[in-house]
Amino acid sequence: MNRRTAPPFPAPAAGNPLKPRFEQAPVAHAVRSLLAWLALGALAVPGLGWAQPGGGDEALPSGLRLQTSPLLQENLPKAVESQLPTFVSGDRLSGQTDGLVVIEGMEGGAELRRHGTVIRADRLEFDQSSSDARAVGNVLINRSGNRFEGPELQINVETSRGTFAQPAFSLLNNGGQGDASRIDFLDEDRMAAHDARYSTCPRTPGQKWMPDWLVRATRIDLDNAEEVGMATGGVLEFKGVPILGAPYLSFPLSDKRKSGVLPPTINIDNISGLELTLPYYLNLAPHFDATLYPTVMSKRGVDLGGEFRYLDPSYNGEVRAAFMPSDRLRDSNRWGYSVQHNHRLQEQTGVRLLGLDNPVGLRLNLNRVSDDDYWRDFPRSNTSLTSRLLANEAVLSWARGPWSVEAGAYQWQTLQDVAAPITPPYDRLPSLAVRYARNDASIGGLGGWDWSVRTETTRFRADAVAAALDRQNGTRSLAVGEISRNWQAPGGYVKPRMQLHAAHYQLDDPLSTGTRSASRVVPTVSVDSGLVFERHANYLGRSFLQTLEPRAFFTWTPYRDQSLLPNYDSAANDFNFASIYTENAFGGNDRISDTRALTVGASSRLLDPQTGAEVVRLGIAQRYLLRDQNVVLPNAAGLPGGDPQLERLSDVLVGGRIQWDSRWSMDANVQFNPKERASVRTTLSGRYTPSNYRVLSAAYRLQRGSSEQFDIGWQWPLNDLWSTPVRNGASGQALGAGQWYSVGRINYSVPDRKIVDLVAGFEYDAGCWLGRLVVERLQRSSASANQRILFQLEFSGFSRIGSNPLKTLKDNVPRYQYLREEINPPSRFQHYD
Repeated sequence: MNRRTAPPFPAPAAGNPLKPRFEQAPVAHAVRSLLAWLALGALAVPGLGWAQPGGGDEALPSGLRLQTSPLLQENLPKAVESQLPTFVSGDRLSGQTDGLVVIEGMEGGAELRRHGTVIRADRLEFDQSSSDARAVGNVLINRSGNRFEGPELQINVETSRGTFAQPAFSLLNNGGQGDASRIDFLDEDRMAAHDARYSTCPRTPGQKWMPDWLVRATRIDLDNAEEVGMATGGVLEFKGVPILGAPYLSFPLSDKRKSGVLPPTINIDNISGLELTLPYYLNLAPHFDATLYPTVMSKRGVDLGGEFRYLDPSYNGEVRAAFMPSDRLRDSNRWGYSVQHNHRLQEQTGVRLLGLDNPVGLRLNLNRVSDDDYWRDFPRSNTSLTSRLLANEAVLSWARGPWSVEAGAYQWQTLQDVAAPITPPYDRLPSLAVRYARNDASIGGLGGWDWSVRTETTRFRADAVAAALDRQNGTRSLAVGEISRNWQAPGGYVKPRMQLHAAHYQLDDPLSTGTRSASRVVPTVSVDSGLVFERHANYLGRSFLQTLEPRAFFTWTPYRDQSLLPNYDSAANDFNFASIYTENAFGGNDRISDTRALTVGASSRLLDPQTGAEVVRLGIAQRYLLRDQNVVLPNAAGLPGGDPQLERLSDVLVGGRIQWDSRWSMDANVQFNPKERASVRTTLSGRYTPSNYRVLSAAYRLQRGSSEQFDIGWQWPLNDLWSTPVRNGASGQALGAGQWYSVGRINYSVPDRKIVDLVAGFEYDAGCWLGRLVVERLQRSSASANQRILFQLEFSGFSRIGSNPLKTLKDNVPRYQYLREEINPPSRFQHYD
């Protein structure tokens, strides 16, 4: 059974050169061993040899030139390996040249060494002519870091074939432990253990080793080349209780991708009932794979899902799809699919496309579901399918130097909810945009100018639901020219900017004036400026570099009546520190606000003089309208809606951030209305992270008249409450066996007096296994929520059984850390004895 979800595509492995640590033979053989060692180094390892005349480095007085070189390597070439010498040592040695050699030693003191293999025993017999070895008494064999101990061993050192009686074994790659009545070494990489037990729990001293979990099998085949194990007639036991049995159980010996059955997942959902998923992973090729996700839902039926991924130097993507025939709760067929594809067309074909030299890029983002309730009924499907706005896009793009071209078709599927309807966006079928931009250009002999021209033509179309809102289909053509220059000095900057925004509309239906076309041209002038003052300061016994950064932003856009024009893509910008220093109060291109205003603000920062890290940041800003703002957005029906902006002084924005050290941080942002003397919107948040696997976060969000919420998240070892905290912040690994963790996130609505979203549970790390119990409640609408209980047992290096709460915890708990982060593959020299 494969313990992983669909694995990532492999990355090229990095070499692991290590310095030599050959052990010398006894004194009687010291000279011969030293000569063999020198001969081996010169023969097998490039870069080690005698100095050559005319070398670039100055020769040593003896004529030798020393060079760094990785003498010991994980793997040597076969041609070199066959020429390696064999070393033997012991308390007593007897035998004949090229014949049988007998080595004896007290308490395993007889030893035979060959590259990748070490054999120790009380008595060793080695036939030099056939390379057969027999070891008796306290036998230990180390094969490339895998250790086997038992009473008697027979093996051919050259072919690595042999038999070990009653061994206990330890595997390097995944920490696997076990024992058997007999192990047959089939070759250098494969072995078969008979009447075997296997676990990744550490071996305790003594003969009665009983780990928390183990696999009993009549035969376990271990293939280190394929890095996979296969148990025949296997039973998985946990705490002495059999929990899973199968004629064949496949499990990994590393994180290498392989085809096979992934661990089943079980969910208990308040809507769909009991959900059982049995995935199957297909490692089709190094650059593409597939995973099948058949799921049985007790209240609905069978959902047939799958995923296909591919990766190539010129293209990549993934396809996900699911089909449920005859959903019993909806009495209909349910389906959904998602396609993500990115392609550099010319790189693959080698043929010039459209006469263009540079590659043409293709991007596909296709998402579709069968009905409006899909996002609510299948909350654990692909993320793009759980939204109520599903994008369907096909885009061609090309760029060369200052030129860029983009042509695409953009369509949306809108999933409506009667209790909370949303206005569908316009489809853009098609859209063509061309942009020319120059940076640091010279105008009139003066350099440093940035200027650009962007043109775009788009056909907008409303779907059937949107058409009922009296929305207008038509074509919009844009031309936007812009020029700016930044004069910057060490103590400040001034950046003037000019823009001309022209648009022409050709509509299917006439406007109220009777015409089918309309145009408008709007110029904009702005000047952004700021100063930077610095001084050395000391607060709370700590030195800082303190800054004071006043900023002034002036913008002037004259009024142009745009009330008759359709609104295809404009919306009000969020009011924050970024938008208050911009020219247009709206996003998009259909409404250009007549903003004639001056924005004044200031910020101050405390910087660490050693690292430059920002420790404290405080800021304040307010906008003053020189004239009323008369351009407004239309309402949902397309008619002019809203009142002109007559209030000259905007709300005051106040924000700050404190991160005194890496352990904790605090953020605060307040939108304050000076006329009403009350905050309109407030966000306060803080986070405390003293070390790995310890994080506390809290947030308070207020939108006056709309919402007020508290948000608390955490991951913390419960053992801290009754024992001395274990700190392990450097390694990134879990804090040790026997650790309990509490993890969760709660979102509470003050006006509703109820919990909106809840994810809370416990994790237990026993070292060789982990247990998780998580309760999840996610609000899907004002009247309904999805609730489920997730339980999982993870057997380290083997498999996971139960539900899969890891994605839920990662998506919902800020800074959540998985207790089993991946580490670098171990080296055989870690067990070099």
